[in-house]
Amino acid sequence: MQANTLVVNCGSSSIKLALFDHQEQKISSALVERLNTADAFARIEGIDAPLPIEPEARYEQALKVVLSAFEELGLLDSAPSAIGHRVVHGGETFREAVLIDDDVIEGIQACSGLAPLHNPVNLAGIEAMRKLYPRVPQVAVFDTAFHQTLPPKAYMYAVPESYYRDWAVRRYGFHGTSHYFMSRETARRLDRTPATTSLISAHLGNGCSITAIRDGLSVDTSMGLTPLEGLVMGTRSGDVDPGLFDYLDGKGITAAALNDVLNQQSGLLGLSGQTNDMRTLCDLADHGHEPSRLAIDVFCFRLARYIGAMMASLNRIDALVFTGGIGENSSRIREQTCNHLGLLGFELEADLNSAHGGFSDGIISSPESRFPVMVIPTNEELVIASEAKRLAETPTPSERP
Repeated sequence: MQANTLVVNCGSSSIKLALFDHQEQKISSALVERLNTADAFARIEGIDAPLPIEPEARYEQALKVVLSAFEELGLLDSAPSAIGHRVVHGGETFREAVLIDDDVIEGIQACSGLAPLHNPVNLAGIEAMRKLYPRVPQVAVFDTAFHQTLPPKAYMYAVPESYYRDWAVRRYGFHGTSHYFMSRETARRLDRTPATTSLISAHLGNGCSITAIRDGLSVDTSMGLTPLEGLVMGTRSGDVDPGLFDYLDGKGITAAALNDVLNQQSGLLGLSGQTNDMRTLCDLADHGHEPSRLAIDVFCFRLARYIGAMMASLNRIDALVFTGGIGENSSRIREQTCNHLGLLGFELEADLNSAHGGFSDGIISSPESRFPVMVIPTNEELVIASEAKRLAETPTPSERP
């Protein structure tokens, strides 16, 4: 079976690829790791042996290796019909997925100041794929786009209004493709339409965010101007007092250095002093490692506080939904978080929670729970593939009769 749509997600040291057929069923995937180092390699789903990547290879070279392997395996024609790219930050410029042209590339570049660690590498992947497949429609799907429905009361910071007017300082939100998928999949499982479904979506992985979705639209979210704000994450601190910058500057830690610490050395890693892997943390906590136990406690308490806060943006709750690597796989984190929410009426059924909702189409709450609680695996790649296919098949104005 050969692919119709290719999904590309470029990070600073990795590339994720996925192939989908004409029915939007996933065929295969690949992961390039340790990009730009002497130890770069790629793995294709279902193939044990890693593919060697030339030392210090850049995006185009690594992509060529994986795409050639896809072709040799009979998974990919000489060219896919559409290519979808994950782009982290679209600012206020991009409210939805768009076909990529030179103007769109300029727009993504203009947003790079809002996501300097993400947009430039997203663009590197786009430029490489445009060079490799110059005739194939390519589509940018933005993490921020789903959150463009936030009302001003939710996205404005209480700083001088000129900061927003002159420099676009506001809350944008991220993980939009995951939260969008949750809005649709939750509605399907509850036998509702997205436009009549309101939920709290908790995406928990190395990056974590939570979103209030009212009648299918994002109305509040935890991440802000950058992906640093909000929940405790793998290596990111989430919310801190901004006064920390001035306080530590007096101790010789510059704003740039602290920003690096808050993004790369904080969160679960910083609290535990050991790891940002939740599975390892739980094992360490069970063996008496107090910093790991504290990291888990802070993670769950912060999450519970945000769940309570998101209720202020909703007029009803059809479900609280856990997703992402931690949200889907850690019954301990779900239980500990919901234990903080007993006053609000959230109650889990232990067997369903232990089975990650596998016995009941995702539901893990008890019959006595005031609101349904669910576990639903996310599928951001499918969202990107679907958007790429849709836009590639939509006639341009010059093609319309």
